Amino acid sequence: MLPPEKKARLILNTDAKNEADDQYTIVHALLTPSLDLHGISPAHFGAVKSKTSLKDSHDEVVKLLQLMDLSGRVRVADGAEGPLPDERTPVPSAGAHLIVEEAMKDDPRPLYVAFLGPLTDMASALLMEPRLNERNVVVVWIGGGPWPTGGREYNLSNDIAAANVVMRSKVQLWQIPMTVYRMMAVGYAELYERVYDKGPIGKYLVDQLVEWNLRAHPGPIEHRSLGDTPALSVILNPNGGVSEWVPAPEFSPQMHYIHTGQHRPIKLYHSIDTRWILEDFFAKLARFTRGEQEFATFG
Repeated sequence: MLPPEKKARLILNTDAKNEADDQYTIVHALLTPSLDLHGISPAHFGAVKSKTSLKDSHDEVVKLLQLMDLSGRVRVADGAEGPLPDERTPVPSAGAHLIVEEAMKDDPRPLYVAFLGPLTDMASALLMEPRLNERNVVVVWIGGGPWPTGGREYNLSNDIAAANVVMRSKVQLWQIPMTVYRMMAVGYAELYERVYDKGPIGKYLVDQLVEWNLRAHPGPIEHRSLGDTPALSVILNPNGGVSEWVPAPEFSPQMHYIHTGQHRPIKLYHSIDTRWILEDFFAKLARFTRGEQEFATFG
């Protein structure tokens, strides 16, 4: 059992039912004993795929916890039902309040808030409580188009205003753009060999991924990018990738980067040690199935 000071404080904000990879990151976080998981915040993913995207994400998080016999042990704090109306107006939610609550605690450890979808709840928290700009908070975001030009990217598209609020803030931000998260591909053969037989949760993880691919892709396919996993990788292994500090950009309505040079630096990842983080997940899931893997701390 790791002492508290060796655990990373984390809030996981996830558009869990958007595609089929958030589920792997959620399970991975739950099975990582070096994490002090303060809560999971289901997030919206716009209104194009579903008119009830927040509820869909909430229900998916609850289902994963049930499959792992963790119901009631992990705080689930729903985020906003939709994007910010503009760059000045927050959308209060339990998820945004959770960020404020944990960030304002007197704890020497940084608070990591990992966003696997839009930045709505982080922007709302900053607008609700500007003192967060001076707190020890690290925002890890899976999102944004290819650097340095940008362009359409799904997580960004679901709340461009929120992304601008966070980019203009003073909180530390680590960005993992599309060019990096797309490199997390895993084939069906490996998933069936290393995940499918790992109890009810393993079977569900593979089944839902294959089902989503069949619905979403018109052509032949037998792989999926577990593109949200780098959000954990950079927390657990900060040197497991190539990154640089660059001035935070802003975003145009067309999702292109606007390089004003006026904002504080952010940490931009150019690559991730993909095999390390995937092997970490496979090993923890196998140990969980044998009853040997410790969970994260939930509190």
